[in-house]
Amino acid sequence: MSKSILIVEDEQVLRSSLAQLLGDEGYSVVQASDGHAALQQVVEQPFHLVITDVRMPEMDGITLLDHLKQAAPETPVIIMTAYGTVESAVGAMKSGAFDYLLKPVNFSDLLVKVQRALDFTELSRVQKVMTQQMAAGTMFHELVGPSQAMQQLFEMARKLSMVKSTVLIEGESGTGKELFARAIHYNGVTRDKPFIAVNCGAIPDSLIESELFGHRRGAFTGAIRDKTGYFEAADGGTLFLDEISTLPLAVQSSLLRVLERRVVVPVGDTKPRAVDVRIIAASNQDLEQMVAKEQFRQDLLYRLNVVRFQILPLRQRKEDIPALANHFLERFNQQMGKHVPGLANSALRTLLAHEWRGNVRELENVIERAVIFVDDRPIEARDLPFGDAQAAESETEDLHEAVRQFERQYIMASLQRHDYDKAITAKNLGVGVSSLYRKLDELNIPKNPDDPRNPDPRNPDPRNPPSAEAPEPAGEAE
Repeated sequence: MSKSILIVEDEQVLRSSLAQLLGDEGYSVVQASDGHAALQQVVEQPFHLVITDVRMPEMDGITLLDHLKQAAPETPVIIMTAYGTVESAVGAMKSGAFDYLLKPVNFSDLLVKVQRALDFTELSRVQKVMTQQMAAGTMFHELVGPSQAMQQLFEMARKLSMVKSTVLIEGESGTGKELFARAIHYNGVTRDKPFIAVNCGAIPDSLIESELFGHRRGAFTGAIRDKTGYFEAADGGTLFLDEISTLPLAVQSSLLRVLERRVVVPVGDTKPRAVDVRIIAASNQDLEQMVAKEQFRQDLLYRLNVVRFQILPLRQRKEDIPALANHFLERFNQQMGKHVPGLANSALRTLLAHEWRGNVRELENVIERAVIFVDDRPIEARDLPFGDAQAAESETEDLHEAVRQFERQYIMASLQRHDYDKAITAKNLGVGVSSLYRKLDELNIPKNPDDPRNPDPRNPDPRNPPSAEAPEPAGEAE
């Protein structure tokens, strides 16, 4: 389909000449003799480009541009102006015009600028589609975790997506720090702006300032051209600094200045450049401990720690494992064109019993491997790299009861570790104290060490006390 162009010009001869030239190039051209007629045409049909004169009766080109920005904000506008009114073209560019042409119009120049405007529109459209696809992959409903701890983080992320505050995400490797960062970026005020992810630990110390802040040609050996740094590349959007704990102290000082002043100075330059960037930093190290060891600047930590995210490791929120496993199963079924119907109870019990040192990333890899080798049947314990079908067998085949047993044992162990202090236990479990008490009642868990329901060595399950008539085991014959 040919691109449609609206020409707005009160001089009939010039208007017709432009229309014929563009028509001969294969464009679909509509003409309007003034701004009012042009607006009516825009209401009736969409255009890929508008070319308008500045000086016209009743409604000039600048006023028309203002109306077009409201009626068709994604349609580029090229302004035509005479040599004596170049300042009008400059003003139009500031008001949102894509480009301008000087009269008398050079036809070759016209065709170049028309093609450039159309190419820009197409690129913007593709970028918008890609942004929507990226956002669809990181929508909050795609963040999986029914545990209370994760639901609280999801709610924080929703609120953070609507502002540009600095965020610090802490958690072990594989817990999903970048996934949270992308969800915050792509579902709020920055969704149409750049998202730049930088692994600070993967950049050599000698290059980190150049990568972050850019450099000028000749600033150091090998700097053969100017380079735009990550901060400028992310202008208007989000810069995700992963493994920020690995930054050298000298670079930490430079980063602090950027956060305070919102300007960057490229290496080898003296002119500050303003940047509008939301920083999301992530660390798998305890930054407060690093501050105590003088390995991380305390003032920088204060600047980063506007909003703090702490993602629990998967082994501390195993109630999320069934939902995560099924989420990954659906994804890999779709990607591989497979039809693995689900996970058998033996597989889920094995997943619940695993330590998950690699966290969610390890679980994702385990499910991907299983889907590759399983065809049209549920995944079983024997399909898991650490699975043993026989060891996975337990007293019950009921998945709900298996999860209940795991929860009970896990909460009891945490209570014992913290001397039955409910507030500390709840904090470490990532739940509220009232929620912890509900769990204690629901799972029949003793609330203090003297509770008669505490298991004794001869009967580990207080739900099934031994019968009072049960005889003592007979001793060996003498």
